[in-house]
Amino acid sequence: MMVVLGELGGSDEYSLVEALKQGKVQKPVVAWVSGTCARLFKSEVQFGHAGAKSGGELESAQAKNQALRDAGAVVPTSFEALESVIKETFEKLVEEGNIPPVPEVTPPPIPEDLKTAIKSGKVRAPTHIISTISDDRGEEPCYAGVPMSTIIERGYGVGDVISLLWFKRSLPRYCTQFIEICIMLCADHGPCVSGAHNSIVTARAGKDLVSSLVSGLLTIGPRFGGAIDDAARYFKDAYDRGLTPYEFVEGMKKKGIRVPGIGHRIKSRDNRDKRVQLLQKYAHTHFPSVKYMEYAVQVETYTLSKANNLVMNVDGAIGSLFLDLLSGSGMFSKQEIDEIVEIGYLNGLFVLARSIGLIGHTFDQKRLKQPLYRHPWEDVLYTK
Repeated sequence: MMVVLGELGGSDEYSLVEALKQGKVQKPVVAWVSGTCARLFKSEVQFGHAGAKSGGELESAQAKNQALRDAGAVVPTSFEALESVIKETFEKLVEEGNIPPVPEVTPPPIPEDLKTAIKSGKVRAPTHIISTISDDRGEEPCYAGVPMSTIIERGYGVGDVISLLWFKRSLPRYCTQFIEICIMLCADHGPCVSGAHNSIVTARAGKDLVSSLVSGLLTIGPRFGGAIDDAARYFKDAYDRGLTPYEFVEGMKKKGIRVPGIGHRIKSRDNRDKRVQLLQKYAHTHFPSVKYMEYAVQVETYTLSKANNLVMNVDGAIGSLFLDLLSGSGMFSKQEIDEIVEIGYLNGLFVLARSIGLIGHTFDQKRLKQPLYRHPWEDVLYTK
């Protein structure tokens, strides 16, 4: 059987009428031409598109339906009856044996829409991201549950914000001030260190700020600024196990590992790093305990007996003092302290601080309109 659905306007349906009259179509035809409501409107009506518009009585839906009915098509009395006449025509063909009936297949149930199911509480969709440090869903962003307005009203500084976003708690003022001191002391160390040199070369190559910054940050590692975590890790392990400075240093030597936080290319016994002295002075004045720093100083005393430049560097000072900050504040468990050191929080301080200097060097080179850098050949040892 054939099912045809037409519309008012045009004359295509009359081609089917002629085919039916001439016997070219042998199958039963169920047909309906929509648009019978057009006569209910006083003005001319267009349906759907430019062609769905009656250009005269012959193009009306009523005329086409009547012509199809007269030609032998099965035409219902309305669109609503189309379904029933299709069914009746099909059942008649089955009854006459013209077509074999096919068993109805029960369609699978359509799953409930996820949004609807979640809203009704039937299911819980897994989240793609978990965040415990900030929330921007309310009227104002919150850092570790502290509203932005509160941060401003209470005069919180950068150290306090780091305290909330990194450690998920408000640390005492002496702790947050120590964080700020670390950032200030590590912001820059001149244009000659590897990180600054990389940023300078990249900036002079015409690259953008982010590229210049990243090129400098990528040099941070065990040999440059990235030894704070290792210094804290090794000092803590040695102190907690009760190792003497001799046992610690010689044990590291046997393993082929340099003691992180000890040694400097420029500073020595007679030319101490001023940054280390400032950090130690602040800790002695404000920290309730400096047991890890004192142990690091004992290690330094032993290493200086071996070489004049094996002094405590800024990595060792920050690493040991941060252990004292975490343990002395009474706000962190042993497990949390170990996790903080393991994750890399302390190196994060150096990355954050040194970004300030690297950005400064980038702006400096661009402001000075420095040309592309090329290393002088006389500073290279060419050898076979």
